[in-house]
Amino acid sequence: MALPGIILLMALYPIIGTNIRAAMAVFGILISPAFYRTTRAQTMNVRHELYVDAAKIVGLSDARIISRHVLRAVRGPLLIMSGGLIAAGIGIQAALEYLGMGNPTIPSWGAMMQDAFNNMYVAQLPIVWPAGLMALTILALVLLGNAMRDAFEISASELLLLKPAAVDRIKAERAKDPSTTAPKPAGAALRDGDLLRVTHLTVAYPTTRTTVKEVVRDVSFSVAKGEIHGIVGESGSGKSQTAFAILGILPPTARILGGQILFDGSDVLADPDFQRQIRGRRIGYIPQEPMANLDPSYTVGSQLNEGLRAATGVSKEAAKATLLALLQRVGIPNPARTYDAYPHQVSGGMAQRVLIAGAIASDPEFLIADEPTTALDVTVQADVLELLRELQAERGLGMVLVTHNFGVVADICDRVSVMRAGRIVESNTLDEIFANPQDPYTQMLLGSTLEGAPLRP
Repeated sequence: MALPGIILLMALYPIIGTNIRAAMAVFGILISPAFYRTTRAQTMNVRHELYVDAAKIVGLSDARIISRHVLRAVRGPLLIMSGGLIAAGIGIQAALEYLGMGNPTIPSWGAMMQDAFNNMYVAQLPIVWPAGLMALTILALVLLGNAMRDAFEISASELLLLKPAAVDRIKAERAKDPSTTAPKPAGAALRDGDLLRVTHLTVAYPTTRTTVKEVVRDVSFSVAKGEIHGIVGESGSGKSQTAFAILGILPPTARILGGQILFDGSDVLADPDFQRQIRGRRIGYIPQEPMANLDPSYTVGSQLNEGLRAATGVSKEAAKATLLALLQRVGIPNPARTYDAYPHQVSGGMAQRVLIAGAIASDPEFLIADEPTTALDVTVQADVLELLRELQAERGLGMVLVTHNFGVVADICDRVSVMRAGRIVESNTLDEIFANPQDPYTQMLLGSTLEGAPLRP
């Protein structure tokens, strides 16, 4: 593998002669170890995955596991290598022809370049055309390998990207169907002057090229400045999708079929530029799973610094000073050490505090916290909730808190919207929700909590 293939082919020329097929066969043998090593490395990685063990447990044969799971992981790198191999073969063949080791009776790019080179002082352009065409062909083959990899690796949902005409048709059908508009839940009346107003928001994903599944359906709520509004519901109820729609970070396959999102009186759905301008500046975002939202290749400080400078335009030194003060404010004992640390060097609770500091660094008016305590243990959850409450009170922030935990709602929220299957089934003040829940689903969620329940024998 260390010996260049073209050197060996030149050494074998007395045996192979001008037979280009034999030369390419030898080249194929020389390159085969690279395919073997790549295939083996990818297979070794996949064979230890938990889903392969699960496939063995349910009784799938080795052949079926290889065809369904292993080949899917291996085919991408092999497709890219194949494109590069064919391109390299063209280059080596042309080089051999150029050096006079080909059949002079068969036209080829290498022979054309050799002839053009011998007559370069007579005409210069003839060498450009075969060299340029060969370069374009090699580039096209490399790009083809990458494109084929992307085509095979693309998810089924991405293949179902709806065309604008299909989206318009679905919107028109929804407008004519009165069943698509849910009755307004108790206490859901929108209030004038609220900082955030979401009205009749509907988000859908394609199931085929002409049909969609609505994951958020006719959602309406509003949040005043200085108010914490909790959105609570089971997993898959549409809570995070609603938050992502407000932030403008829905996946590319998602389609907003209807509704309006007003922030400070401006419609963010009608003006994507405005949505990009307020995201990270006037609206901060606290994600769940803090460790997964920090790049392990960079220090904590460099990531926070880059975000703050992009949002506010301050200098690197000024951003660092602001961030060190914020890290101390959010309860990190040694801000300078944490600022210079990599994500793997901090705990989950500290990472969540880091993300909270990053979210408020640009002094936003509004926060969206997407299950900020899910990945934390109980004691750290309490500390993080207390921190959010203090920051909200200090800065007068409006906040949407997405959670599936009614205990978190009771601890921090002023108003609550209960979601189920993409709809808000009930929305009211915290006291009314706990004292007098109207919807059976809300009653079921409250009844399933263990606080105050009798001990089981």
